[in-house]
Amino acid sequence: MKLAMIGLGKMGANMARRLLRAGHEVVGYNRSPTITGELTQQEGLLPATSVEDAVAKLSPPRVLWLMLPCGSPTEDTLLRLHDLLEAGDIVVDGGNANYHDSQRRAADMAERGIHFIDAGTSGGVWGLDNGYCMMVGGEDAAVAAITPILRSLAPAPDRGWAHVGPVGAGHFTKMIHNGIEYGMMQAMAEGLHLLKNKREFQLDLAQITELWRHSSVVRSWLLDLTADFLRHDQQLEDVAPVVADSGEGRWTVDEATAQGTPAPVLALALHMRFASQDQAGYGNRLLAMMRNAFGGHAVTKKD
Repeated sequence: MKLAMIGLGKMGANMARRLLRAGHEVVGYNRSPTITGELTQQEGLLPATSVEDAVAKLSPPRVLWLMLPCGSPTEDTLLRLHDLLEAGDIVVDGGNANYHDSQRRAADMAERGIHFIDAGTSGGVWGLDNGYCMMVGGEDAAVAAITPILRSLAPAPDRGWAHVGPVGAGHFTKMIHNGIEYGMMQAMAEGLHLLKNKREFQLDLAQITELWRHSSVVRSWLLDLTADFLRHDQQLEDVAPVVADSGEGRWTVDEATAQGTPAPVLALALHMRFASQDQAGYGNRLLAMMRNAFGGHAVTKKD
């Protein structure tokens, strides 16, 4: 099957590689041409010099898969495609996006008869070897048309991907997936921190995480990855204690608030990321002064 991959970053490039190795024809466009050249030489990618060139290299009905950063890069590209494509063409947004935006974008594309599919994609840098988990939203006929692509990207043709519902359902499912991911990461980090701080036992975190990987209730791919890096470095002294949030955790908590559905673990995990990003620490300074004001507790001064 032939398609264009727009955006050849860490995930987009590896997705293109996986598709090419599965026998698909892939036209690739990336704003920076270096990776396009590498994929052309190494994998047989058909390079495009622009979005317009990528469209021109396809025959109707066209399939274009976007792996672009959330926000204006995706929005701007979709606006260009709105005018370039024809009825019957298919656009897949495989990046992170707010599901409300996906529903709006699908409605805009539908005015011209263009099909829009939102594909929440998980797998990160390991997807090339392991395959990608894909949560797909869209019309039945459009999803059926790209099924050969989904089967090649997934861990196996019959698992690791699913048509979860109409447009918006794919990115909604991925949003909740990422919110859960925040909670799992936070719980694991807190538990391991408690183990590390029990100095009287001199616990080996690499040994314990490797132990838990086998038949324990908390075994997971996340634990596998954690055990791997702890095997090489348990102190992590070169790592800054700052954890970024990509946006989907915020959208998940917003959704919980909109529904009136309690999600305290997911909300707290998000707020802990905010705390790690607070370089000024003004709130904690206020807390220290409050304790001093009512209880005369000592305030630690900066060096």
